[in-house]
Amino acid sequence: MPERILLVDDEPHVLASLQRLLRQERPALKVECFSDPAEALARSREMSFALALSDYRMPGMDGVELLEQLRQIQPDCVRMILSAYADLNGLLDAINRARIASFVAKPWFDDALLRNLDELLSERRRGIETRELAELERLRQGAMSPQAYELARLERLEPGITHVDWGPNGEVLLTPLDVVPS
Repeated sequence: MPERILLVDDEPHVLASLQRLLRQERPALKVECFSDPAEALARSREMSFALALSDYRMPGMDGVELLEQLRQIQPDCVRMILSAYADLNGLLDAINRARIASFVAKPWFDDALLRNLDELLSERRRGIETRELAELERLRQGAMSPQAYELARLERLEPGITHVDWGPNGEVLLTPLDVVPS
């Protein structure tokens, strides 16, 4: 399955430049671009992403808040901040709250950005592979049930798929995204 990359920046020319670079240099990656952080979050509830690269300063929701919420939705998604501002306090906030893996300065150097992406994606793949092997071993030893193993596997494929909100009377609560107009 191809890895998906989420790009979020309120400047369309930045998104176009990043998308063009990735399309030319890493054509196997599936790239989705959003200028609105709220739309990017909504998409992250529907689709799994291997990596998210977000601008730091955006109207409405800054990149740290976006990546912090994304971390709750997709903990395995690698998170990166892109910024023209070298704000040390903002960078520390991003590291502490959103657990970003990398900070990329605007303007960026294409080669350095691509190397950084490659390294982070490789590290992510190794981490997931290690966790899967550990789960298989726990399953083999009887320390994990087949159901728990399957839930973990499904959650890796489709983050949030195993989460159900239950009401006080045992009913399933639907969010507005789950409601289909009649």
